[in-house]
Amino acid sequence: MGGGPGRRFRRDLKGKGERMPNGIIIIDKPAGWTSMDVCAKLRGIFHEKRVGHAGTLDPMATGVLPVFLGRATRAVEFAEQTGKEYLAGLRLGLVTDTQDVTGRVLEERPVTCAPAEVEAALAAFRGEILQVPPMYSAVKIGGKKLYELARKGREVERKPRPVTIHALELLERTGAGDYLLRVRCSKGTYVRTLCHDVGAALGCGGTLSALRRTEAAGFGLDRAVRLEDVQAAADRGEAERLLLPVDAYFRDHPALTVGLREERAARNGAAFPWRGADGTYRVYGPAGDFLLLGELERGRMRTVKSFYEV
Repeated sequence: MGGGPGRRFRRDLKGKGERMPNGIIIIDKPAGWTSMDVCAKLRGIFHEKRVGHAGTLDPMATGVLPVFLGRATRAVEFAEQTGKEYLAGLRLGLVTDTQDVTGRVLEERPVTCAPAEVEAALAAFRGEILQVPPMYSAVKIGGKKLYELARKGREVERKPRPVTIHALELLERTGAGDYLLRVRCSKGTYVRTLCHDVGAALGCGGTLSALRRTEAAGFGLDRAVRLEDVQAAADRGEAERLLLPVDAYFRDHPALTVGLREERAARNGAAFPWRGADGTYRVYGPAGDFLLLGELERGRMRTVKSFYEV
């Protein structure tokens, strides 16, 4: 009855001219931070508990980390499914337990292959491939995360998983056994495992020496801001200006505006009649506010995910 004290409190805040932050902010994650560290920092800056990110980056990695705040967190499940693009450093002649340079060295071998041989080896890793998840990963087996087992010195059998490498390009040679790769891949791809496997195919071993994500959830580095810039904007009382509206993520879907009757039905969780071609739409209310992502089929619009405040 009445929505409870929490809901009344939110209404009271809005009545005093204060709004709860809602939107997407694209962070250029610094090295040494976990993705959850970034979320915790933004939770403090925006004073909003509802914060989530789309696509974990390891602490050593930098680059695009889309973070969703407030009601926009409802879009995370869609953003997590999208492909990503990286600039990756491949170091040949080195094998570590984490498959990157932060791990314990297991083997060091001489590197005799030429750049042309490296380029030729990449061909086998384009398209749909199978990857064995690394032990130092958050994949769960038997209810335990693999990295928890790895830290105890245990190794378990892992089944190969299908992933897709949409693009794999050798950009330049940066050292005797070092190369810079551009990788565009599906959700669930481990770039460090890719480097490990390329090294294994060349017979000298390989590991990931650096990683920078250049695109995730359809957002690139051109939209990314540094954490220190977010903090500076917050100190000026302007942090919310950095937030993109949640419908920006669904910008590739056509938009339509409904009337009061349809808005009322949508807010009650009901489908409503609408004329148009079948497909997915961004649905806006008569006042211009983004209501929901909807699916129109045979003249009926149903809600896929709602985004209006309740």
